[in-house]
Amino acid sequence: MEQPYVYAYPAGAGAGAAPPQQPVAPGIVSPAYCAPYPVDLAIVRKVMTLTDGNFVVTDVKGNILFKVKEPMFGLHDKRILLDASGSPVVTLREKIMSMHDRWQVFRGGSTEARDLLYTVKRSSMLQFKTKLDVFLSHNKDEKRCDFRVKGSWFERSCVVYAGDSDSIVAQMHKKHTAQSILLGKDNFTVTVYPNVDYAFIVSLIVMLDDMNREDAASSGSF
Repeated sequence: MEQPYVYAYPAGAGAGAAPPQQPVAPGIVSPAYCAPYPVDLAIVRKVMTLTDGNFVVTDVKGNILFKVKEPMFGLHDKRILLDASGSPVVTLREKIMSMHDRWQVFRGGSTEARDLLYTVKRSSMLQFKTKLDVFLSHNKDEKRCDFRVKGSWFERSCVVYAGDSDSIVAQMHKKHTAQSILLGKDNFTVTVYPNVDYAFIVSLIVMLDDMNREDAASSGSF
């Protein structure tokens, strides 16, 4: 698989935190989505069409890496992350009537228990800031998360950490362009640190977006 285009990693990025020296998310989805250098992804949220979902992920040159497919009708409890050729990478399924907005992520187009990769849930029911806990499939008791997401989705400043540590594995940056303002698109970038599975990070962003839309709809601000 062709690796995404990246540019030189800026000094002092990551809010002063050094990127992890050892792989902390090596091939959670697939080793093909891990790189020994930082990867910058551009994410465009747009009005959903029949052919594409509301999410398109590109490299910084504009080459499409991922798209998100979601049902047009019925229960919107499932999303499929597709690669540039349209093949399913992971399937994201929300557990209806679950506590803490719980999602399960499966390999490819499967929703079978044997293909479960990880589970994501809110750290608490009432949140003013984004706080998610991520548990890999082998972490059955879920006493300690394998990754966590913290920050402000509204400000597009969320950060992904390894477990309970301060080691940053990815972070979001809001991006405004003349085109995004004119077209009403919500553009932002995600910097994925070296040796971290960027398909895994993109799946977290998809879930964050969905949770935010649900919160906005329930509050009447959507």
